[in-house]
Amino acid sequence: MSLPPSNSESAGFALLEPRIQRWVWSEGWTALRDAQERAIPALLRADQDVIIAAATAAGKTEAAFLPILTHLLQHQDSPGAVLYISPLKALINDQWDRLARLCDELELPVVAWHGDISSSRKHRFLKSPEGILLITPESLEALFVNRGTSLAGLFANLRYLVVDELHAFIGSERGKQLQSLMHRVEAIIARPLPRVGLSATLGDMTLAAAFLRPNAPHHVSVIESKGTGQVLKVQIRGYAESRQDISAPSEGEEVFSADHAIAEHLFQVLRGSNNLIFPNSRAQVEWFADNLRRRCEQDGLPNEFWPHHGSLAKEIREETEKALKAGGQPATAICTTTLELGVDIGSIKTVAQIGPPPSVASLRQRLGRSGRRPGEAAILRSYCKERQLDDDSPLSDRLRQGLVQNIAMIRLLMQGWFEPPRVQGLHLSTLVQQCLSVIAQRGGATAADLWNTLIRSGPFTGVEQSNFLSLLRALGDRDLITQEASGLLLPGVLGERLINHYDFYSAFVSNDEFRLVCDGKPLGALPVSRPLTVDQRVIFAGRRWRVTDVDTEAKVIVVRPDPGGAPPSFDGLGARVHDRVRQEMKTVLLGTDAYPYLDTTAQELLAQARGTFSDLGLAHSSMTESGGKTCLFTWQGDWVNDALAILLTYTGLPSENTGLAIEVDGSRASLAGKLLEISEWEDVQAAMVLRDVRNMVREKWDWALPADLLMKSFATMHLDLKGARAVANELSNCQS
Repeated sequence: MSLPPSNSESAGFALLEPRIQRWVWSEGWTALRDAQERAIPALLRADQDVIIAAATAAGKTEAAFLPILTHLLQHQDSPGAVLYISPLKALINDQWDRLARLCDELELPVVAWHGDISSSRKHRFLKSPEGILLITPESLEALFVNRGTSLAGLFANLRYLVVDELHAFIGSERGKQLQSLMHRVEAIIARPLPRVGLSATLGDMTLAAAFLRPNAPHHVSVIESKGTGQVLKVQIRGYAESRQDISAPSEGEEVFSADHAIAEHLFQVLRGSNNLIFPNSRAQVEWFADNLRRRCEQDGLPNEFWPHHGSLAKEIREETEKALKAGGQPATAICTTTLELGVDIGSIKTVAQIGPPPSVASLRQRLGRSGRRPGEAAILRSYCKERQLDDDSPLSDRLRQGLVQNIAMIRLLMQGWFEPPRVQGLHLSTLVQQCLSVIAQRGGATAADLWNTLIRSGPFTGVEQSNFLSLLRALGDRDLITQEASGLLLPGVLGERLINHYDFYSAFVSNDEFRLVCDGKPLGALPVSRPLTVDQRVIFAGRRWRVTDVDTEAKVIVVRPDPGGAPPSFDGLGARVHDRVRQEMKTVLLGTDAYPYLDTTAQELLAQARGTFSDLGLAHSSMTESGGKTCLFTWQGDWVNDALAILLTYTGLPSENTGLAIEVDGSRASLAGKLLEISEWEDVQAAMVLRDVRNMVREKWDWALPADLLMKSFATMHLDLKGARAVANELSNCQS
């Protein structure tokens, strides 16, 4: 057994309750980590909001709960409870196992509460509401709806409110729901609770503080771990794929593609250890999992490669997690974002990324899984597929968009930068849900009650009173609510039915895929997160298609073949890219650095991209014209580029955001004229320019919003109209 740290070595340790000190010793700890040491005095008195920010596996859970449990033990004269909110049921199960081992010795109950937990276990907390309650936002919402009248007694003993994986909530509908639920918990018990956020380090921790305590972010104490100076090892491998690589082979035909070459390399370098492989789609997860499993069979080896994504049954996902965690046999998971958050899967040697990651923040979170053991480096293997070039190659392929974006993201990761969450949205969809929830909780509420609870003192402060009244009228028109003569609002017939359905408790919908149909024949499905308009072009299965209709309810995009030349490798509808990433891409293209972590093929592909960049004069010009079309390079992110493409289309110049560039149907001179016109607008009204966007119903309750509020909500969350107008002004000044 290791010797306990002395008081002189650890001032925080000396403040812990003796039984907790003994547990620390029994775990063999020789010292507290940086965040743990600093969190103890901050949390012990239960009198302030605290954020503990550190990398994955840096001991954030213990940093919070060692002082929290000490507080409960030191105040056992009255019952005490902790409300712990987690984004994942799997994470709750992990934390229950972790905390139960400690709390059993302390005789403090730990209760997990979500859809997979039996009623008998939940009733333990209902009968004696003390100890730690581990719950998801959706299950907490269900408590408000179904047990509204008993919540004052249920929450009376609360001393702390802990939010795990805080960064995963910020800027989303689910995050806005969580803010509302935290506020409503405090309203029920008529006192503020110390809120504790556990988070990965964000680029701007003030956003995390503003999320955790919206009306007093300056009072939130932020404890950021100093880190361990972990070494990062990176390799980027380039693969040139032919057009045939992306075409479906004939039945029974096996084509050796770039994906086959990547799978072969993954098999050679990952076999025999635990790893994570992140392709950028569920279809790719299945393809690589199948290919690598068959490679094991061919060599007469036990399977080491397991799929993991949200569409798989829970049992299959848990089988993969157990294979990683068991430690007896090597296991590699081929996964989507499902394994980004802090579910315990043991020690990971390598993270492999196929194609650009969704964001720098996502890449950082994924890398937090690797190199956890002392002295181990975090290892990233990145695989980039780029098309072989010919005379018809589109500009984005000639600029090697995927490879350059990957390099830019890794450069930003090494600089310690990652995307701050976007927090500008009105989140009117979630406001609809919360209005219905408060009405159900209280057995009826007035418009003034809803305004005071959710907007005046709640998290929806950006909503104007006139818009709120318009929203309530729309809910009445859709039979979601009805009003008594006294002014009391009650659920309408449809509202009652929806509130009583289990699906009501979640504020978000998954990013459903749209089915593509041509002449009645299905082509396949793809996720769409960008604005869609009729006559817009999309890329699918290596071909260009022209949109003729969008059915948002059926999730169908009707298309016809478009003869507009060779399609780029980027489809323009996937993950959205931040301004800073695009600016870093320009820096990469302008530079001459060789980057030692690129293999020979990647070096050659980068040289080609830089040659194209130079030949087109893009170091000094924002436009290049060819074949009646003009490509506009703003070097801004997709919120600006999507907005500017919409504004240009509104002026009569059809345009679409293709990633690095906005492709415009017109000459350089006509584009310059339209940019000047946009720059001279005094204001940009969403209702004015979004009339042709077909897929604005994105969030769960968007269908209930009146048209003008739907446009406002969509614009605040998916576009940067002010940024687009500013770019138009800047480009116009450069042209003059």
